[in-house]
Amino acid sequence: MGFGGKSRSNKRSSSASYTSTITTVVFVTLCVFGVWMLTSNSVEPPQTTTRTAASDNNADNAFSSSGNEEQHTRHGNNDDKDKAVFEDNPGQLPDDAVKPDDDKGSESESKGKDVAAAVEENPGGLHGKESSEEQMKQKLSETQISEESVMTQNQHSDQQTSIKEFDDNKESKIDETSSNQDSSEEDQTQNAEQQQVGNDEKSKDWQNQDSEDQQQSEDSKQKEDVGSQEETPDENKKEDDDQGKAKNESTESEDQEQKGSKQQSQEKEMQMQEIANTTFGDETKDKQKEILKAPHQTDAFQTLLKPSTDTATTDQKNTESETQNQEITQQQVISSDSSNSGESLGNSIPKESSESKKSWKTQKTQSESEKERRKDDSKGKESIYGYTWQLCNVTAGPDYIPCLDNEKALRQLHSTRHFEHRERHCPEDPPTCLVPLPEGYKRPILWPQSRDKIWYHNVPHTKLAQVKGHQNWVKVSGEFLTFPGGGTQFIHGALHYIDFLQQSVPDIKWGKHTRVILDVGCGVASFGGFLFERDVLTMSFAPKDEHEAQVQFALERGIPAISAVMGSQRLPFPSRVFDIVHCARCRVPWHAEGGLLLLELNRVLRPGGFFVWSATPVYQKLPEDVAIWKAMSSLTASMCWELVTIKRDTLNSVGAAIYRKPTSNECYENRQGNSPPMCKSNDDPNAAWHVPLQACMHRVPVNQAERGARWPAVWPARLQDPPYWLNRSQMGIYGKPAPQDFARDYEHWTRVVGKLYMSGLGISWSNVRNVMDMRAVYGGFAAALRDIKVWVLNVVNFDSPDTLPIIYERGLFGIYHDWCESFSTYPRSYDLLHADHLFSKLKTRCKLEPVMAEVDRIVRPGGKLIVRDESNVIGEVENLLKSLHWEVHLTFSKDDEGILSAQKGDWRPTTYQAVS
Repeated sequence: MGFGGKSRSNKRSSSASYTSTITTVVFVTLCVFGVWMLTSNSVEPPQTTTRTAASDNNADNAFSSSGNEEQHTRHGNNDDKDKAVFEDNPGQLPDDAVKPDDDKGSESESKGKDVAAAVEENPGGLHGKESSEEQMKQKLSETQISEESVMTQNQHSDQQTSIKEFDDNKESKIDETSSNQDSSEEDQTQNAEQQQVGNDEKSKDWQNQDSEDQQQSEDSKQKEDVGSQEETPDENKKEDDDQGKAKNESTESEDQEQKGSKQQSQEKEMQMQEIANTTFGDETKDKQKEILKAPHQTDAFQTLLKPSTDTATTDQKNTESETQNQEITQQQVISSDSSNSGESLGNSIPKESSESKKSWKTQKTQSESEKERRKDDSKGKESIYGYTWQLCNVTAGPDYIPCLDNEKALRQLHSTRHFEHRERHCPEDPPTCLVPLPEGYKRPILWPQSRDKIWYHNVPHTKLAQVKGHQNWVKVSGEFLTFPGGGTQFIHGALHYIDFLQQSVPDIKWGKHTRVILDVGCGVASFGGFLFERDVLTMSFAPKDEHEAQVQFALERGIPAISAVMGSQRLPFPSRVFDIVHCARCRVPWHAEGGLLLLELNRVLRPGGFFVWSATPVYQKLPEDVAIWKAMSSLTASMCWELVTIKRDTLNSVGAAIYRKPTSNECYENRQGNSPPMCKSNDDPNAAWHVPLQACMHRVPVNQAERGARWPAVWPARLQDPPYWLNRSQMGIYGKPAPQDFARDYEHWTRVVGKLYMSGLGISWSNVRNVMDMRAVYGGFAAALRDIKVWVLNVVNFDSPDTLPIIYERGLFGIYHDWCESFSTYPRSYDLLHADHLFSKLKTRCKLEPVMAEVDRIVRPGGKLIVRDESNVIGEVENLLKSLHWEVHLTFSKDDEGILSAQKGDWRPTTYQAVS
């Protein structure tokens, strides 16, 4: 019994042990199977909703097919419930419903992007994710119930623990995806179209991968059936881990490249935004920018506009998706609307204030005898791109100045007594023809070498060299015309003569007390050319007369000069603006007609300024010279000019008489006679546009707050300090108190020139010498260029606020003009023209076609044009320049404002205009 009892006890124990072993094996097998099922990546997550419908269907069908076969293998053909669960459309599952294998780790980031894309398209935000999570949990719960028939309570508990760990891991991953949503939204936009292209290929890969996963599942099932618990997929898993690690490293490298490209793109956009802010103001924030490179852009702008190699395609796709309803021209850079101009000095200069027009006079209103200006009904809105230009068929040929070579008007003159034939007589219809180039023309020699020599073929005139060669004006030296630096009164050099004048009157103080002078009858302007070394600006002028091309010589050399004459009308300058008026051997009859011409110099000379008269009557004793000297002495005394000194230059064997204009009215009031008479109180001394000369004198300002009552600050302080006579009660051009307006304009142009013009417009400033600001306001553009070796002629339009006195007060110079007429200069005079909101104003009075013909006339081949104006005007100017065969480097538009940079070439038409 004992044995038998023992035997039963052992059998019972053995049976229990066997049952426990079987239970343990089944439990371990099912745990391994469950973990493998949860970690398997045989079911791929869906792609983002940016996939095409065909790609989605293919992927879903492949997904469902492989999923059905796999579950059929795992649970048998009769496990319909499980089959129904996994046959659901996988697109309804969240991205992380099935945890990927290690070899799929490289795709985790792209899946995060897919989640971000789905969230972006779901108006409910993350609520859609939460619903998907609930669906996933419900499906996993149903799967769990279907397996409960073969699982013990402990197995069920362990699997619940596994599911909980999976849920925690999944939720952590979703949180990470959500936290990176903002950064992934930008990346997913760039990669959306690339994913579309690869979706069809990926769907095939999914099918192949599912087949491989199915085979692995069958092999694993067979191993489980024969009790091969020791064999685990560790080796395969290790290999998969290595592959996943390699893919992760590859993905990280690609992400870094994308981030680098994105950073480069952002830096490029920041640079373009800085240019936009520099050009049009600093207020634009969070605005859309589209950038296209012009075919002829300079290297400087190519650097800013050219997209990087890695991001060019992506940037182009982004631009196409964002700008499909916008019109972008080939050479335009368009930014969206910006806010209104701000109040600080760092912001862009706004448009002229309509209220300010009430505070400022214009030459149009000041000049009482101004002739009726022609009006043009055409608004110039039609595009004439492709217009056929012709050469001007005129006697003057390459030297044609329309308003000085108007042969029809000259033939109708009744008198030339007051040099009327040398004055302006503009054609009724402004010419639209182009001036031919001289035969053998070459690009001008650069400054400062050009002061000493120029190309002969550029100004092929030898008469002056023949007549004045012995006086060292100009000489012919092979293919050059050379300028020894002399003149009639300073044969041995201008610098010696300049120093001689200051030694004669130390108060002259070149470049400090004396900054802007007027040189009458300048010859080839050597005097003004060498005064640059003393930091002095000289406005030189001479008539277009028998001394052919003297002003053209000066401009070709890089020296300021205009073609003008003292005839019957006032000079185009304000009153009381020149520090010194100089006349060396000028044959002007100052004493004739009651001193009519000398009284005009008195008008433009600043109170306390000097008149330097270096002529033969000062030092020669010929009867004619003695008579002129007596007449001049009487006239200057009656004008209350003080004869400061008479000095003789022994080296040049010449002498100079230096007079000083009074600074008070005391002398005028104490004169015994009234000759010359004082001008009437209603005679405006600043009126200079087509105003006849009058033999009278204007009183000197005595109010210390009035312009002319005090000498300006020493140079260069006067450049940036608002003139003392600008008061806060006067509204400035841009609607602020005048001193604040002045300071704002100076800051604006200093910033624009420094940040944009110097490097962003493709201009080689070493090739620039002669510059014209076609519409100067306060002279801020010229002031910003003072540190480079250029000079700027500031033009104030006759119908604009009369700010030219301010320009002179700050040590710069300029002239009045109407751009509906030709300018009084020779062709090919300037290296750079600058037009700030000029053409939009001109369109109300005249066509742009003749204006652009005039621009083409006065710009040298290779010269530049910068235009800042309304966007529609920029487009019209661009078309005109293209028809003239100019090379348009850049057009940039923002809001209703634009900027254009262009360069003139050597092109000339081959046909001549018919003679009218």
